Amino acid sequence: MAETRRPHRNRSVLVSGASIAGPAIAYWLHRHGFDVTVVEKAGSVRGGGYPIDIRGTALEVVRRMNVLPRLQKAHVNTDRITFVDTDGSTIAALSAESMAIGAGQDLEVQRGDLTETLYDAVRESVTFLFNDSVAALDDRPDGMEATFRSGARHTFDVVIGADGIHSHTRRLVFGREEPFHHYLGSCFAGFTVPNHLGLSHEGMVWNTPSRRAALYAAGSGGQVFGLLSFRRPDLPFDVLRDPGAQRELVAAAFPDVCWEIPRMVAEMRAAEDLFVDAISQIRMTQWSQGRVALVGDAAYAPSFLTGQGTSLALVGAYVLAGELATHADHTEAFDAYDRVMRPFAALNQKLANGGDTPLFPATEESLQERNAALRALSTLPADSGDDAYSALALPDYE
Repeated sequence: MAETRRPHRNRSVLVSGASIAGPAIAYWLHRHGFDVTVVEKAGSVRGGGYPIDIRGTALEVVRRMNVLPRLQKAHVNTDRITFVDTDGSTIAALSAESMAIGAGQDLEVQRGDLTETLYDAVRESVTFLFNDSVAALDDRPDGMEATFRSGARHTFDVVIGADGIHSHTRRLVFGREEPFHHYLGSCFAGFTVPNHLGLSHEGMVWNTPSRRAALYAAGSGGQVFGLLSFRRPDLPFDVLRDPGAQRELVAAAFPDVCWEIPRMVAEMRAAEDLFVDAISQIRMTQWSQGRVALVGDAAYAPSFLTGQGTSLALVGAYVLAGELATHADHTEAFDAYDRVMRPFAALNQKLANGGDTPLFPATEESLQERNAALRALSTLPADSGDDAYSALALPDYE
């Protein structure tokens, strides 16, 4: 890809967040000739061993980034998924092929492998400021002045919020989160656990209509990623901001004394990497204001029920950087970014289907339907997301 020729060279951009969308957009902005600074409140790029998907249009993005071969080597080969009944007995163990897991060119990689790959692709080209964050933004005629938590102040032409579903950048520019936070009726807890069951390249799933538990081993031996999720009619915002209350909330939802539930609850209470949140989407009528634009989960988080959060972040980063490169005015670029990405983001958000999916039914009827299919060792209901995954043909910004 040749460097894009722009009317104004050396425009400076601040990117807040160094997870997936942040390094991805930093990569493309640098390729287009921008001066890029990435600020991240953590001490390094964020890892985590749980699996994430790269599908459809996003595969073309990583191909154009020249990181597809590395990600293909990191692809997680899932051999089987075992479903257990509410009493812990086995319903069925299905091979990856029968469930179309990893079908075609789709990639499943551990989150840490992706974040490390993206960071390595851009670490020598842009400035990273770790252990810092944006404390205030002041939109001035000559640019956006950013005041950092460290006390430093710098002026940038454009600021990009790539700091996740609870984006601090979004809060600074658009106000509190609640108007944009669309709760899907469930909460979840993710954490790593010891591999008590000796799992290898496989997962185990337990669920009732209102609760789900899963253990997933991306490799052989070592630690396993655990997930506990449960339906709750009200969104416990205050509880979710209190680490101690989070653990009590999750434990109270799983009083069961079957299968691995008691051990998972105990491991959840002690986990150092526990992450508890609501299963939600971010829905906004506009993703930019002034010199600030949002990308990835900060703008259009689809929830992990869709499996498309990572793919939307990668595609959104490519499109936003490309539009900035091909428009002299940032406002025009932001409008073009919205026109290209909004239909794609909306289509993928619809995949959440109110929290009811073939693998994780939310109603008793759909649960019984799924279990009947499993016991017959037939394939699961068809994945309705295939069309949405590839609904956007990437523009060419050369």
